[in-house]
Amino acid sequence: MKIRTLFGAGAISLSAVAAAFAHGGATGIVKERMDAMGAMGDAIKTLSAMMRGETGYDAAVVQREAGKIETHGGKAMTSLFPEGSDGAPSEAKSEIWSNWKEFEALAVRLESLAAGLERAAENGLAMGNETGMGGSSMMGTGSNMMGTGSNMMGTGSGMMGSGTSSMMSGGGMGSGDSLPDEKTLASMPADGVFNMVAQTCSSCHTKFRLEKN
Repeated sequence: MKIRTLFGAGAISLSAVAAAFAHGGATGIVKERMDAMGAMGDAIKTLSAMMRGETGYDAAVVQREAGKIETHGGKAMTSLFPEGSDGAPSEAKSEIWSNWKEFEALAVRLESLAAGLERAAENGLAMGNETGMGGSSMMGTGSNMMGTGSNMMGTGSGMMGSGTSSMMSGGGMGSGDSLPDEKTLASMPADGVFNMVAQTCSSCHTKFRLEKN
């Protein structure tokens, strides 16, 4: 129950993950990272509906979508943020470069957790809600996974909507928090691992993305 409660809060904070990605005239590396965030947003949208019981649970789909997130994490993510690539239409904070090691650690963490979610996919959900029978009630009435108008680090993507720091009272999972080893992740319920993916995304958003006015 604890895992499910945390996941519910995490998914609420991902309200803009699957938002329409307005490129805002971006070109070059900024557009490339917009596209990468868009791919992850689509994966999160698919996974969130499944984890909430809104669609039937399919381990193969979880593995596929987790693989997409893994592909865009780690070095693939950090390579899209060369120094000097901030400024409109990007909403990347300058703290990305002044705190590069922390940003890099969060990117690596995301990659590792996504890989863990791939391995945990066959475990199903913590409460066994795998029939797609409308498990959205655990999310509360205000869970809008399709929120619009927010960016993650100026990509034009809704990686984390404004006001989403409510995911965790502590502002999300930081790069220095202990990461379970591969064996532990592989033995966890899929929604438990997905919750950690969501927490990592939220922490990165809170630290490194400019809020829209």
